[in-house]
Amino acid sequence: MTENEPRQDPELSQDARLSSLDERLRDARLAEAKRTIIAKPDANYRQGMRVLGELLGAPFGGAVIGLVLDRWLGTEHWLLLVLLVFGFGIGIRNVIRISKTPPGSGPGAS
Repeated sequence: MTENEPRQDPELSQDARLSSLDERLRDARLAEAKRTIIAKPDANYRQGMRVLGELLGAPFGGAVIGLVLDRWLGTEHWLLLVLLVFGFGIGIRNVIRISKTPPGSGPGAS
């Protein structure tokens, strides 16, 4: 046998070789599925990421809206500062609301 040829047992019939190949493929697929399994994050991790999103998203949204309004109205960054502080307040309020709900009962919970 050369090295490039697949290993086959010449004494086995064609059907036995195919069933043996099917078994080896099934075993390889199962081993690959076990190796590449993706762990689902727990409820506390999801809640922490939601809090992080609120603390970053609300001020960022306020800053962007304030910057756009400042350029449109020509108010020299006053609206940027006001809406940035307003965004921080909204973010803190949302974090307090999130902290009152138990982990795993919010959006995205399965």
